[in-house]
Amino acid sequence: MALRRGHSLIQSVLRTKLATKINACTSVLPTRSYFNTNLEGIKALNPNKYEKIVKTNLHLDGSPNEIATRPQFVQIYDSAEQALLDIKSDSTLLVGGFGVCGIPETLINALAKRPDVSGLTVVSNNAGLDNVGLGVLLQNKQIKRMISSYVGENKEFERQYLSGELEVQLIPQGTLAEKCRAGGAGIPAFYTPTGVNTLIHEGGQPIKYDPVDKSVEIPSDTKESRVFKGMNYVLEESITGDYALIKAWKADKAGNIIFRKTANNFNEPMAKAANITIAEVEEIVEIGELDPNFVHLPGIYVDRIVKSDTEEKRIEKRVLKKEPVAASAKKSDSIREKIARRAAIEFKNGMYANLGIGMPMLAASYIPQGTHVILQSENGLLGLGPYPTESEIDADLINAGKETVTISPGGAFFSSSESFAMIRGGHVHLTMLGAMQVSKNGDLANWMIPGKMVKGMGGAMDLVGSGRSRVVVLMEHAAKNGDHKILNECTLPLTGSRCVDLIITEKCVFEVNKEDGLTLIEIAEGVQIADILSSTGCEFKISENLKPMLQA
Repeated sequence: MALRRGHSLIQSVLRTKLATKINACTSVLPTRSYFNTNLEGIKALNPNKYEKIVKTNLHLDGSPNEIATRPQFVQIYDSAEQALLDIKSDSTLLVGGFGVCGIPETLINALAKRPDVSGLTVVSNNAGLDNVGLGVLLQNKQIKRMISSYVGENKEFERQYLSGELEVQLIPQGTLAEKCRAGGAGIPAFYTPTGVNTLIHEGGQPIKYDPVDKSVEIPSDTKESRVFKGMNYVLEESITGDYALIKAWKADKAGNIIFRKTANNFNEPMAKAANITIAEVEEIVEIGELDPNFVHLPGIYVDRIVKSDTEEKRIEKRVLKKEPVAASAKKSDSIREKIARRAAIEFKNGMYANLGIGMPMLAASYIPQGTHVILQSENGLLGLGPYPTESEIDADLINAGKETVTISPGGAFFSSSESFAMIRGGHVHLTMLGAMQVSKNGDLANWMIPGKMVKGMGGAMDLVGSGRSRVVVLMEHAAKNGDHKILNECTLPLTGSRCVDLIITEKCVFEVNKEDGLTLIEIAEGVQIADILSSTGCEFKISENLKPMLQA
């Protein structure tokens, strides 16, 4: 009986002005003020007083109740265009998604229909594809500055940046997620080990190129650093925005949100850091239909809801289970396989490991039998499984390379901010990734060639920056043009300083000592030491126990 009365009360309140956002820019208070009063009793004993309180927003004593005039429940819109109506030029937008997984495509497309809204600063992990997601706003020239971690496969994003048409502030992926999480939590700044002794720390990263002479017109600033327990940390300021555009699976009419699989990613931290959060959802249900135990984002963070009208979820990289490499496979495949098979020896039973795109992911195919390793993917997945069959493909289940994957039994999904808490906190034991260059003391460069190519650092800086994970680099020994990739010092912008522990190439394996340099510990079949000397751009020692290159 009491439950029915409570439900009736909620429905009555929802039918009043309480269910309407009085001012779209008004900040949300956590106080549900009417539920702090005995409205049920007042309604039963004094209906006239009840009507006066609800309709005139007065305290019980008749005095004005300013809190009560503020929005109390999420507003549900019939169209994305209506939900975005008050977004103006020069706004800062926080946009969820990872690649094209979990992007609020309906909201973005609606904003693209308003070319009068321009000069936007957009904070997002990346910018979709050329004609998908934020790529549409880039095509329309509605964005002035992108704050991202990864340019990726969006050629228009890269073109506008290198030509000086677009300002781009590249931030390590984990730092970006934490900036938003901290902004939503009211924390103005924090220290992180990510990016120490790189352009992120020292400044000078190109934010904007001059359109004429391609010189750096706007460089990044030097950041404050501090030593804690003998380790350097960089001070990062948090991020907040005017609006957050997020994508979710389900929402109830109180604004509680549930995400689906890896489509959580940046949506959760972005939602918490904006003045107004607009959620595009696949399904809207009544209050009480969502189990509170499974709510990812409480309604206090959500202001507006609109139903998604996207007919089909996009898949950026549809990858299926692969057959073993055939004997007739091209040479590059056999080289990759040789490196991946050696890398698989580094997996130890009980490890948590993070694998980069390409050869590192291939190494997972050769994990020795009986060795149990749990793979972590920084887009919000623990327990990464093999590539799917055609029937298993799910647009909401991808790895950090945007490839379709599966999840292993016992796995879990979570947000990007939670993912990088695992990484920075030292809970990931092993990191494997590729490189453009590695120095003899373990410096790593793998994210940009200034003025020519920029893919962004993604999560690499976070993965190698914690100082608590063993870092193994997998790469071909020399560049395609024959240039050395293993050097005395990296000539490209660093991803991490003195962070690499092991280098595996098709020719050999080097152990890295941060002070004493490289030691050759394994050599591939058919390779001579003279060959390694000529193809390596720095001196190295040769182990007294030099072994043939191992293969899993």
